[in-house]
Amino acid sequence: MEDRTDFENADKGFVGTASQTEIKDASGRVVWDLDAYAFLDGPCPDTANPSLWRQSQLTAKHGLYQVADGIYQVRGFDLSNVSFVEGDTGVIVVDPLLSTECAAAALALYREHRGDRPVTAVIYSHSHADHFGGVRGVVPDGAGIPVIAPAGFLEHAVAENVYAGTAMNRRAIFMYGAELPRNAAGQIGAGLGPTTSTGTISLIEPTLSITETGQEETVDGVRIVFQLTPGTEAPAEMNFSFPGKRALCMAENATHNLHNILTLRGALVRDPRVWARYLTEAIEMFAGRSDVLFASHHWPTWGTGELTRFLREQRDLYAYLHDQTLRMLNQGCTGIEIAEMIELPPALERAWHARGYYGSVSHNVKAVYQRYMGWFDGNPAHLWELPPEESARRHVEFMGGVASVLPKARAAFEAGELRWAAQVLNYVVFAEPGAMEARELLAKVYDALGQGSENGTWRNYYLQGAAELRGDKRTGTLDSSSPDVLMALSVEQVFDSIAIRVDGPRAWEHRLAVDWNFTDLKDEVRLTLANGVLTQSRAHDGTPADLTLTLTKPQLLRLVATQDLGDIQTDGDPGALTTLFGLLDDVDRDFDIVTP
Repeated sequence: MEDRTDFENADKGFVGTASQTEIKDASGRVVWDLDAYAFLDGPCPDTANPSLWRQSQLTAKHGLYQVADGIYQVRGFDLSNVSFVEGDTGVIVVDPLLSTECAAAALALYREHRGDRPVTAVIYSHSHADHFGGVRGVVPDGAGIPVIAPAGFLEHAVAENVYAGTAMNRRAIFMYGAELPRNAAGQIGAGLGPTTSTGTISLIEPTLSITETGQEETVDGVRIVFQLTPGTEAPAEMNFSFPGKRALCMAENATHNLHNILTLRGALVRDPRVWARYLTEAIEMFAGRSDVLFASHHWPTWGTGELTRFLREQRDLYAYLHDQTLRMLNQGCTGIEIAEMIELPPALERAWHARGYYGSVSHNVKAVYQRYMGWFDGNPAHLWELPPEESARRHVEFMGGVASVLPKARAAFEAGELRWAAQVLNYVVFAEPGAMEARELLAKVYDALGQGSENGTWRNYYLQGAAELRGDKRTGTLDSSSPDVLMALSVEQVFDSIAIRVDGPRAWEHRLAVDWNFTDLKDEVRLTLANGVLTQSRAHDGTPADLTLTLTKPQLLRLVATQDLGDIQTDGDPGALTTLFGLLDDVDRDFDIVTP
């Protein structure tokens, strides 16, 4: 704790911060409050892990900072950072935050201190929404400037937010604690940053794709060298260097915490093996030619030697977790067992930037196991277990009923056996959701587990679970399926999003075909419903469709949203479309998690 290097680096280059602490949307709703974490200025209380408290103090710092000559960052205005690289005629914006309102406020702060420079380009480092969602806050309509992104960016950016977006957004409320109160007993941060803003998410499609490592572009007079890193922290991601400024941007591949192999909100499992190899490649390509390393979260690292050591330790962190998990699973250990057994090497255990504030050793090891072995641990008893509610009822019955379980669970809680108390009380809540004494006791267990956690997302998950057990269940304010994201969907992705809503059993006996002729795309697609499956094809056997629609892609999006044909040209039976829409399930954005 006496090592203050991170605090010195987090304060280095401070220029100033905003005088207006609340960032609001057009309706006046506050989407970000710069003062919300002012309570972190004090000493760590008993309701927080001292290590996470320290990290939260660092991530709560906000303002404009100079990183290098002509490179600035605004930090603390969202979960992520936005960077400004000055060119010959204006400024290049790197990763414009999650919300347009926060991005606009960050740009205004930059301009307040650096002049009213026009935005001459935008770079998306990767395909997560907190690195592109605010783009319309810095780029006016019709600006016609380059928007640069790694190959595959658009496909992954929109697919993640649509296919499983509803479930991910619900779980993100738990992961980031966005609905929890900001105080010493509540939400104090997420490890990677304070939390997610709740403003407007936008998207401007890239105009220039980076397709290979070593590709160079000169943008507004600034030379940039790119390194593609697909399959690391995001499916489409890239690092890049500014050789003329001896500055290296590591996107989200090397930050001041252990990152996630699989996030608690859900995502595709990442590959720590290639992650480590891309970090080795970054060291070889860029480290010796750089004086400062900055990223899309946290604070920079200065000095060639220091940033090289930082990258090597980050590389070793992911490689160690990967290799040791594989070593132990090949000895017959399961993911849960490996997570309890594994220990980091002393040098990594001592490194602040390797601490599990966002990803944890425990859930990352389980993710590596899942990547290679799947959900099944090989034990036949786990192959066909009872579903949670029935299993809970049987467990509680075997343990003598609720009246017998509660005193034992309370004793476990008072003895500090929190993990066991949580497991047992969860059985009771799922067996008898109306057992209020059990719900309150489980909420207290979650409070204790959360407030003791070094991992920010674990803390938030436990505390949000406690809040919902106590009846404080709020509708989430974050919706990643914004109009810009939906407009960026391909026709194939739009039809995929319909297919995953088909209620299979209700659709078993239905057969229909709808042809879609897109005049703006010069494309024709046939949707066929059979056996409860909605398939799409561009070639078919020539049999007539039940309905043919002639339309544009914007008309398709409006039709999906409203289920109203409007002015769309039709030929055939419109009832076919009515039948299809009638077979779609509604999504539940607020489904239960801690109760059945």
